[in-house]
Amino acid sequence: MGAAMICHDAGMIGYREALLMQERLVEELRQGGEEVLLLLEHPPVYTIGAGGDAANVLDDTIEAVRVNRGGDVTYHGPGQLVCYPILDLARRGRDLHRYLRFLELFLLRTCTALDVAGFTVAGKTGVWTAHGKIASIGVGVRRWVSMHGFALNVSPDISAFQRINPCGMPQCRVTSLSLERREELSVPDVKELVESRFEELLDLHLPRS
Repeated sequence: MGAAMICHDAGMIGYREALLMQERLVEELRQGGEEVLLLLEHPPVYTIGAGGDAANVLDDTIEAVRVNRGGDVTYHGPGQLVCYPILDLARRGRDLHRYLRFLELFLLRTCTALDVAGFTVAGKTGVWTAHGKIASIGVGVRRWVSMHGFALNVSPDISAFQRINPCGMPQCRVTSLSLERREELSVPDVKELVESRFEELLDLHLPRS
């Protein structure tokens, strides 16, 4: 089975600093280290996937960073829980599509545990509710080691999403767990839930060989 996954709470951390941390952890895992689940928040930043269109960023007051993940443009900021699983997918089936579907399933289960009804949309990656998109997914893989991951809107400033075309979709509505529940949820509370459930569901759906 291998050692248990390491969960690391990086707190509030700059996007570029977190990217360097991911790259270091990817290399450590390739050299025989352990899988890691990074949990954090970012100061306000827009990120653009490798094949994304920079024209989908409509706001030049917030830094935009192009990165080596799938997907188009998204926003990260305080009140959003960002999770970067650094996983050995070579030992978990070598199937990127299956990994993406697992992340969606995990996010759906997390929403359900918080009494929020989420769903997926055929042909689009992420999780939605009746009021808009609540979680974005964008992953990168280096020699079957994963980086990047997902962002779950807990209680962010939703107006920041109105200054981009989220995931390349003009007028895409965005929501959060706090808006759905009509009460303020904290990132630490949701972080604890994610940390307690991620590895168990991962080992169930993408078991290590």
